[in-house]
Amino acid sequence: MESRRATARAHVSFVRWCWAAGTALLLLVLTLSGPFDQTTRGQISMAALAAAGVLTALSCGWRAARSTGRRRRAWAFLSAGGAVGLTGNIYAGLVGDPETGDAAYIAALLLGVVGLSFFPTVRPRGQELVRMLLDSVVVGGSVLYIAVFAVVLDSGVRSQPALTVYALPVVDALLATLAMLVMTRSSAVERVPLVLVGGGFVLYAVADVAFALLSATDGFTFGSPVDAGWVGGYVAIALAARHPAASGPADVTTVPMIARPGDGTPLLGTVVTFSLFLAAALVRVGQQGLPWAANALWILVLVAVVVRQVLVVADNESLRHGLERRVRERTAQLRSLASERERTLDSVADGIYGVDPEGLVTFVNAAGAHTLAASADDLVGRDAHATFHAPDENGIPFPVDRCYLTGALRDGVTVTAEQDVYLRLDGKEVPVEVTASPLRDEGRIRGAVVAFRDITERREMEDMKDDFVSVVSHELRTPLTAIRGALGLVGSDALASAPEQVTRMINIALTSSERLGRLVDDILDVERLEAGTTPLRMAEHRVDALVAAAVDQVSVLADEAGIDLSFAGSSEIVLADDERIVQTLTNLLGNALRFSPRGGAVRVKAIPAGDLVELRVDDEGRGIPPDKLEAVFRRFEQLDTSDSRERGGSGLGLAIARSIVERHGGRAWAVSEGEERGSSFRFTLRRVTPSAPRAAERPPEPASLATRVVVVDDDPNVVEVLRTVLEQRGYDVVGVTDGQEAFDAIDEEHPAAIVLDLAMPGTGGAEILSRLRRTAATADVPVVVVSGTRPYDALETAALADGWLVKPVEPAFLIETVRDVIRRQPHHGRLLVIEDDDALRSVVAKVLENGGLAVAQARTVDEARHALAYGADPDLILLDLGLPDGTGHELVTELRRDGRLRRVPLVVYSGAEVGAEEREGLRLGHTVFLTKGRTAPDDILPSVLDLLDAAAGHGGVTDEPGEIPSTRT
Repeated sequence: MESRRATARAHVSFVRWCWAAGTALLLLVLTLSGPFDQTTRGQISMAALAAAGVLTALSCGWRAARSTGRRRRAWAFLSAGGAVGLTGNIYAGLVGDPETGDAAYIAALLLGVVGLSFFPTVRPRGQELVRMLLDSVVVGGSVLYIAVFAVVLDSGVRSQPALTVYALPVVDALLATLAMLVMTRSSAVERVPLVLVGGGFVLYAVADVAFALLSATDGFTFGSPVDAGWVGGYVAIALAARHPAASGPADVTTVPMIARPGDGTPLLGTVVTFSLFLAAALVRVGQQGLPWAANALWILVLVAVVVRQVLVVADNESLRHGLERRVRERTAQLRSLASERERTLDSVADGIYGVDPEGLVTFVNAAGAHTLAASADDLVGRDAHATFHAPDENGIPFPVDRCYLTGALRDGVTVTAEQDVYLRLDGKEVPVEVTASPLRDEGRIRGAVVAFRDITERREMEDMKDDFVSVVSHELRTPLTAIRGALGLVGSDALASAPEQVTRMINIALTSSERLGRLVDDILDVERLEAGTTPLRMAEHRVDALVAAAVDQVSVLADEAGIDLSFAGSSEIVLADDERIVQTLTNLLGNALRFSPRGGAVRVKAIPAGDLVELRVDDEGRGIPPDKLEAVFRRFEQLDTSDSRERGGSGLGLAIARSIVERHGGRAWAVSEGEERGSSFRFTLRRVTPSAPRAAERPPEPASLATRVVVVDDDPNVVEVLRTVLEQRGYDVVGVTDGQEAFDAIDEEHPAAIVLDLAMPGTGGAEILSRLRRTAATADVPVVVVSGTRPYDALETAALADGWLVKPVEPAFLIETVRDVIRRQPHHGRLLVIEDDDALRSVVAKVLENGGLAVAQARTVDEARHALAYGADPDLILLDLGLPDGTGHELVTELRRDGRLRRVPLVVYSGAEVGAEEREGLRLGHTVFLTKGRTAPDDILPSVLDLLDAAAGHGGVTDEPGEIPSTRT
């Protein structure tokens, strides 16, 4: 914007200069044509010439100071010419020596010729410059001949003026013609100043011709209107220097000396030049006095010569323009192709470089230069083999004869995916994969092209994979070997005479299988967590509840190791998946216990930190070196290879812990002051403001209103308390305070369970329990004894009870016990187990049958369809998703269309965790999702019984149809 304003101001200033100069010239012409005497006009003329010369010299010098390059030199020579001409005028006027003044004029004009030769922004070619000068000589000579010899001599004037009189018009014509030719070959942007320069010299030429004519007839005197031509020439050149475009275009490459289509053309100069030549020749013909026929023939020949020359020039110009256009088009195409090739090479992620037959680098793309830690200019011209190929581990250079570059250049062999090590310019080595191909041209090898790829990350991944396979192979084979050896001894009857050894071998097999299962679970956990396929069930949880759950799981290990395990307590609440965070804490606590000395301590702390809560597990173990603080979170990473054998663990616990924390948006890290100083494993979770109700404190799911419980206690207050506790969980409670009322209530209500106090007056609790067991109608009703007496103090009564609680009773324990005794009652539900693994299917079926359930089995989708079509309708289906002839999804979709089975309870028992979206497509009636890696066959029965109870109206009230409140995994 500022440059535009400056340009506008310069144009306004130039216009003002033009108005001022035009006004001054008009006044000068009027004055020289006025009634003043000859002496006065001469003085005015000399003053005007001097002022114009000074103005021209200063204006051209001012423009030269503001220009650069060739244009500065052009204006400098014109300024010098103006100064020399001014000096000549002053000298001629003061001394009265016109010949010396004319010599100064000629010198000034020659300086103008030199200055004009610098106006083209690109230096003229030699032939072009010579042609311009010769055209100027022809024009000047023709003008001189016509003006002097034809006009002056034919008029009868025979005096011989000074030589400078004849030289002035020739030099002026030369200068004017040169200015015209430069002007016709200029761009439109700078044509105004060049037109003014050319016009100035044309005015000079006209004035000098008039001066020559008048001098030849002895009629020239200063003070005539002829002097206005000289002054006008000076002023035109001065105005040209004031034009904003006088310094030339900003980009010199945009204004070539050779004309472009639409710019000026040499044809115009040729026409003008030969027209003047023809005029001079005609004048000469008219002076010879030859017959008219000879003159006509001579004129015809001259016209033919001129026309032919003009046509030749026109044809040459046309050819030149065509060639220039083709050159520009081809240059643009080549530039576009080169740019496209460069962009293509630079867009490739792999490094690419080329070599000539000598093995010297000719080009390299951006990716290759980056990989080699250099710029393309640093690499071009280097010997590729000597520069890139790293020496071997002993420092011996790689033999050039065995180099793939030699094979490509010498033998024309193409090498694909060869492993190599390149040496960067900074000295570091880079493992690469190389493909080298010879570059052929007309059957000859002109060089080679090499593509290479940095495989540093691949090498690292391969090393990690090798380590992973090695560790996993060891960790898998070790427990498998123990299992196979122990079961082999038991199965071979080699221990038939030593039952205690049989028991020991079975325990070894069981322990090893559990270790194997934990390892598989950990590996799957790591993969699922890193893949992000494990769904998180985020909710608000109290930190102390999460830590208490984790401490409870490892308390046995702490007791066995003799380690004090403590938690400082915290009322903070975090947003988390409780099961995953408990798993994280369990892993960290187990790690701390394994590496803590006997008699040591492990402390758990929760520290609020702004919007986060930082949990710390501190131990007093051997500590971690600073360079291993990050490494311990890698898979199978052990500070000592013997750790997994001596202290247990798979080396995946910390990796799993960090993955879980990062999935929660937190971070996990380790802090240690060095070996033998202990370690602190820490992680952060989002801190939330307490809200109610919290998911972690959600009460156990209430029982159905159809589940009736009779509470028997002689204390009405106790009855009321127990009634309230049970009713808050959804049970229908009947409370009585003596024995006879108890029998009546039991006979009338047919309860699902009885809560009985033993210490009652009259008919005591023991008597009531005994009579219940002797009566057929109540023999199977579960009874929970609530007493101040411990069960081993009343063994006979305890043998008849299904549950025993010692007062005072925690409400949670009461609810859990009542629920368990109801659930343990014999069930007669019919189940269909669909599982393709024969061994697992048999184990699951046996567990369910032991729970009093009738089990049908199916191995495939087709077998399941057959069982559902021709067997009795099952009360529950247990389904594996991966089946040999289809998937569990297909079967569930079919069952949803079946009116009989669309509401049947379903247990999905799969090897992989099922995501939230996938679960929506797998629901039938009440549905539970269990994962094989986390739920053993023995743990399936409680979930199945819960579903059967819920379907029969004896289980928990569901949040909505088709879903139970808490889904196990």
